[in-house]
Amino acid sequence: MNALSHAPVLLEAAIVALDIKKNGFYVDATFGRGSHSRAILQRLTKEGRILVMDRDPQAAEYAHSHFQGESRFEFVSAPFSQLQLNLEARNMMGKVDGLLFDLGVSSPQLDDADRGFSFRHDGPLDMRMDTRSGLTASQWLASAEQQEIADVIKKYGEERFAYRIASAIVRERQEADIDTTAKLAKIVSRAVPTRERKKDPATRTFQAIRIFINRELAEIETVLPQAVAALKPGGRLAVISFHSLEDRIVKHFLRDLAKGPELPPELPIRADEYEAPVRLVGKPIKASADEIAENNRSRSAILRVAERTETEYVTH
Repeated sequence: MNALSHAPVLLEAAIVALDIKKNGFYVDATFGRGSHSRAILQRLTKEGRILVMDRDPQAAEYAHSHFQGESRFEFVSAPFSQLQLNLEARNMMGKVDGLLFDLGVSSPQLDDADRGFSFRHDGPLDMRMDTRSGLTASQWLASAEQQEIADVIKKYGEERFAYRIASAIVRERQEADIDTTAKLAKIVSRAVPTRERKKDPATRTFQAIRIFINRELAEIETVLPQAVAALKPGGRLAVISFHSLEDRIVKHFLRDLAKGPELPPELPIRADEYEAPVRLVGKPIKASADEIAENNRSRSAILRVAERTETEYVTH
């Protein structure tokens, strides 16, 4: 496996969870390098179809070069928060058999020094998933107020030394631009007084800035209602998360939706007569010891699955 290849996490578990119908219509909303899409296609007949989405230009290039000529496959270059918009354009809202999200950053993005996602590879401090738009991490750090930087690192990185790190960033940027991953990692390392076991001191700060730059949690909150509305009755939603902030959003959304609303006592219907728009499928799934040994990135992964019921559900 070369440096920029992608080892998909919980691949088989996700495919099983989707309960693939051979003539179905599926959406892979986080294409990456196409491992999940390829596995879905292998289980479809010529009548089946898959729509894939990704905002990363490199993912688009990969899709066009490796899936060219596949008539059952369509790639959309867009963030997954535009799921409903793209399905409505194809008259497919409420007609999807299965929807997959593999959240967070992919291995090729992490391993490409030019993308600036990782402190393990020195490169430009970019961090954008869509390199065609928005501020880079370097540009944001150059202009953001110290309090904003601290708030981002604390909220999205759950970093207890956020204020020390923010202060160090503001102090250092007065001397020189913080324009590489190595520079930022060095600043954080000097600012953090203690070390977590088996974790680089820059881990939480890099995670936080990446999540903020790409609006990752807002994207998830926006798309989950769209995803449920997109499914046909019996359709499956499978979501793979990699850290607690992502998983918390997914867990609470699905749990609350599966529980249904609190019905007022005067309503002439018993709670047990009401069916929620989704039902949870099984328990959350984590990677096996064998998968973790083979791919360390899978150690924090968790897969949650829900199935659409007949109950009407519309996004607000």
